[in-house]
Amino acid sequence: MDEKDWLILQTLYEEKNITKTAERLYISQPALTYRIQQIEKEYATTLIVRGKKGIEFTPQGEYLVNYAKEMLLKAQKTKEAIKNMERKVQGMLRLGTSSNFAHYRLPKLLKNFLTEYPDVEINLKTGWSSDVIQLVYKDEVHVGIIRGDYQWPEQKHLLAEEPLFIASKEKFAIAELPRLPRINYMTDAHLKQTIDTWWKNRFTVPPRIMMEVDKIETCKELVLHGLGYSIFPSLCLRPDDELYTVLLTDEELIKRNTWIIYRNATLDLLVVRTFVDFVRRFYREEIHHESPLFKPGY
Repeated sequence: MDEKDWLILQTLYEEKNITKTAERLYISQPALTYRIQQIEKEYATTLIVRGKKGIEFTPQGEYLVNYAKEMLLKAQKTKEAIKNMERKVQGMLRLGTSSNFAHYRLPKLLKNFLTEYPDVEINLKTGWSSDVIQLVYKDEVHVGIIRGDYQWPEQKHLLAEEPLFIASKEKFAIAELPRLPRINYMTDAHLKQTIDTWWKNRFTVPPRIMMEVDKIETCKELVLHGLGYSIFPSLCLRPDDELYTVLLTDEELIKRNTWIIYRNATLDLLVVRTFVDFVRRFYREEIHHESPLFKPGY
């Protein structure tokens, strides 16, 4: 087996479908089928079977897929190490970020970084912060940018502390919230627990949750149209939203933190060191010097 075979096995395992795998790898179905048969012949075993739900891997196939994943990662690391020897900021930077950070902050950050370092290629994965942590832990990405105070045993730096706001199209008093319609959005367990704890410390009745949506952007649009209130990190709010906002406090200001995390060994790569330094500088020079996005009230 070679690198192409490892990629075939990994992609087929992800897709569980010959047609979709062939499309992703830009090869014909007959060529893909032939290559799988050759791998099976090489190892004298059956790797896949066709079930009702698509392709299923045998135990031997599962074992070989895990091997393929390891070899692909080792091959990538070898290429990165060789590029690093040239002492020029170039090569592939594998980055994982939370979805909200990717939506609101990442485009400007990456544009500025790539303007300064045009020989770098970015391989990006986004998702829940808890998933990003796993990507960093497994070395599937070099650097993670997460939101929330998660445990991380290696290197991490605090990039930003941002307040949370209750936001509504109409003016309200905190005491009125149990009677007002609330709109919830899917978020990570850490933020959900923070909001739930704040509510339980304030009220003895549950909130009137009238709508639940999957994305924070959808929730914000519903709030902008006067359909209820919600609780947002300041990251997703803008001065021109014209929302009535009240800071979320519980004896002290409740904040949502943004962190950059990475493994100690990845700093051996020049592109990683450069990116980490750039992100920290970006937050010091640009984000922290922005005028405050919001003040309580309109």
